[in-house]
Amino acid sequence: MSVLVVIPARYASTRYPGKPLVALTGASGVASTLIERSWRAAMSVQGVDRVVVATDDDRIADAARAFGAEVVMTSTQCANGTERCAEAHAALGGGYDVVVNLQGDAPLTPPWFVEALIEAMQASQDADIATPVLRCDGATLNGLLADRKAGRVGGTTAVFDRNRKALYFSKEVIPYIGTTFAEDADETPVFHHVGVYAYRPAALAAYPGWAVGPLEQLEGLEQLRFMESGGAVLCVEVDARGRQFWELNNPEDVPRIETMMSQMGLE
Repeated sequence: MSVLVVIPARYASTRYPGKPLVALTGASGVASTLIERSWRAAMSVQGVDRVVVATDDDRIADAARAFGAEVVMTSTQCANGTERCAEAHAALGGGYDVVVNLQGDAPLTPPWFVEALIEAMQASQDADIATPVLRCDGATLNGLLADRKAGRVGGTTAVFDRNRKALYFSKEVIPYIGTTFAEDADETPVFHHVGVYAYRPAALAAYPGWAVGPLEQLEGLEQLRFMESGGAVLCVEVDARGRQFWELNNPEDVPRIETMMSQMGLE
């Protein structure tokens, strides 16, 4: 099964303009841009045939080429990363069995998260899209709740049925929990959605033609378009294996991620 990994990256982020070019300092004291760290994460995944950065901005393209990435230029009309992945796959001539969207704001994504998606697509031939979910420990859940209390989006949470079919994704913390958890709690009932997607080419190609529904518009979550259009999203539970995970959504996340990299010894 041939696998393409696309890293969509845009400069004009509403919440954090220029985010892909923000420098993050690792445990070694060396600073590298967010897009380079995301590319390195993609390159470490086993079972991948090709990795490309998809962008509409020359600044990002130049930076990506400088550290050795293959770049596909896409239009400024792409509304989100999934649309950019669809355009990039088409520009490359298609032909891949699975297209992975590894968003450029998740440099801490462990390679086995993506490998689990690829395995799930191999095992579930009827799955059109798969995405990883990670059970929150106490510290992660408390961080999500603190961000929402402060009016920030710290991450996305997911709920799904017993067959792992997604029921909903939200920037709020769901499901409702009427209790508190200690920082050192190993498990909570909340699942953090990891912003990585594996698509079948047919579903990916159809996506840009589907209308934006009210839930996608309200939440700003691209995966809801699949659900609002009647598609099934398979949630794949992954194991952090002691690794911390966080996406860079706000300027305040930079020191948080740098601290995590230092603690985990990530250069």
